[in-house]
Amino acid sequence: MPQLLVEYFPLEYDARAVLTEATANPNAPIKVKAILQRADAKNQNGRVYPKEILMREASKYEQEFVGQRRALGELDHPDSTVVNLRNVSHNINEVHWEGADLMGTIEVLSTPSGNIVKELMKNGIRLGVSSRGVGSIKNLGEGAVEVDDDFSLICFDIVSNPSTHGAFLNEGVGAQANPYANIEKLVYDFFAELK
Repeated sequence: MPQLLVEYFPLEYDARAVLTEATANPNAPIKVKAILQRADAKNQNGRVYPKEILMREASKYEQEFVGQRRALGELDHPDSTVVNLRNVSHNINEVHWEGADLMGTIEVLSTPSGNIVKELMKNGIRLGVSSRGVGSIKNLGEGAVEVDDDFSLICFDIVSNPSTHGAFLNEGVGAQANPYANIEKLVYDFFAELK
């Protein structure tokens, strides 16, 4: 029987880069690169997502949501199959594969929930990405289950506790958006060492 399936990945980002970028251009959106989902690996929830199923769902998600600029996600993880616009905090701008990892660029929006995410990021709070979908699972034994072929991806939310290893925000997109971010970090680190 299909059920709501949620998975978490930590978001890795450099709080100083986010703060520098936000200070330099307060009207510019914050963008971070993150692992959205990992294929063929048991996560902290004991679930394994076959790559074939994830590739199919990522392709549909890219066409139906990312390509139409409506790949919205919420702050926190509701127990719902509907994305509630009142709680939207971000939009996924692109998705791509790096080996078994489904990667994406997350644009934090200037919504009430998005502003909470921005402030948490500026203060160096570690956040995660969580996929939300519906589908059946089958038991693999040894505490693992596999997501079945009826899985349907709904969205990716920003959460406090990811289940997929390495699903944290990544500073790489911010550095690309601000070509001086690496130089600013070097100067900041240099002066910090002098103190």
